[in-house]
Amino acid sequence: MIKKYKEQARAIAPGVLLCITIGLASLFIASRYGGPVMLYAILFGIAFNFMNDDAVTKPGVQFASKRLLQLGVILLGASVTFTEIAELGWATALLVTLGVATTILAGVVIGRSAGLTNAHSTLSAGAVAICGASAAMAIASVLPQSKENERNLILTVVGVTTLSTIAMVAYPPLTNLLGFTDLQSGVFLGATIHDVAQVIGAGYIVSDEAGAVAAVVKLMRVTLLAPAVFIIAVLFSRSAGADATGRAFPVFLLGFAALMAANSIGVVPENASEAIAGASRFFLVTAVCALGVKTALKDLFTVGPKPVAALALQTGWLALFVGLAVAFGKGFLPH
Repeated sequence: MIKKYKEQARAIAPGVLLCITIGLASLFIASRYGGPVMLYAILFGIAFNFMNDDAVTKPGVQFASKRLLQLGVILLGASVTFTEIAELGWATALLVTLGVATTILAGVVIGRSAGLTNAHSTLSAGAVAICGASAAMAIASVLPQSKENERNLILTVVGVTTLSTIAMVAYPPLTNLLGFTDLQSGVFLGATIHDVAQVIGAGYIVSDEAGAVAAVVKLMRVTLLAPAVFIIAVLFSRSAGADATGRAFPVFLLGFAALMAANSIGVVPENASEAIAGASRFFLVTAVCALGVKTALKDLFTVGPKPVAALALQTGWLALFVGLAVAFGKGFLPH
C-alpha cells in the first residue's frame, strides 16, 4: 500500500510542482503590482499549455485541477462562522439567500436564452450568485466532466474575476449616488460583488464600517456554497441518468461544512483559522493554474461573445435585485 502511494506521489509530483510554481508567481505579481490573482493564474497557466501534453507533467496537472481544488473548497469553511452571520439578522440572511437563489434561477434562463448549455448556464449563474471563481470551481467539480466544461470553467473564472474587478470600482460611487448609508452600502456590496477580495476592497472604499459589513455579508453567501453545489450535483445526476459522470454526492462538501461548524464553535483558534483560509486561497490559485495549463488559448476564442454577455446580464440581475431590496427594505434591513 505504501509503495503504491509512493509511486502515485512520484507520478504527480512534476505536474503539481509546475502548478505550484505558476501559482506562487501569480501571487507574487498580484501582491507586488495589484490586480486579481485568479486572472494572473489563468493567463500564466495558459502560457504553459504545452506542458499538458507532456507525459511527465500531465498526471500532476490533472491532480491539481481536481483534488487540490476540492481541498481548497474544504478549507474555505474556516473563513465562516455562524456568529458573524447572525449579527446582521434574519432579514439580511434572507436577502442573501434570495439573491443567490433568484440569480441562479434567472441566470440559467439568461444562459439558455444566450444559447449556452444547461451545465454552462448553471456554472455561470452559480459563480455570479455565490463567490465568483471559488464557486465556479466547486460547481464545475460536480458537473458532468468533458473538455467543453473545462473550457467553460476557464471562461467563467476569467469573466467573473473581470466583472468583479469592474464592480469593485463602479459600485462604491453607485451606492453614494443612490444615497445608501454605510450599513446599506456594506450589505449591497457584500451581496453583489463576486470575489471576496474585491468585496472588501469596495467596502473600504466607502468606509471602514461598510467594509466590515460587506465582508460579513459576503461570508453569508459563502455559507450557501455547500447546499447550492449539493443541489446542483443531485439535479445533474438525475438529469443525466445512469450515464452521469458527475457525482451524486460531493463528499468534499462535508469537509467544508465540518470545518465551518468547528470554526463556529471555537474549536479552531483564530490564528489557525487565518492560516487555513490562506491555505485555501493558495490551493484554489494552484487549481486555477492547473486549469490554465489544461486550456489551449485557441479554444477560448471558439465560443464567441455569448458567455460574456450571459455573465454580464446575470451580474446585472443580482445588482438590480439586491439594490431594490436595500433601497426599499429600510424597515427590515440594517440601515
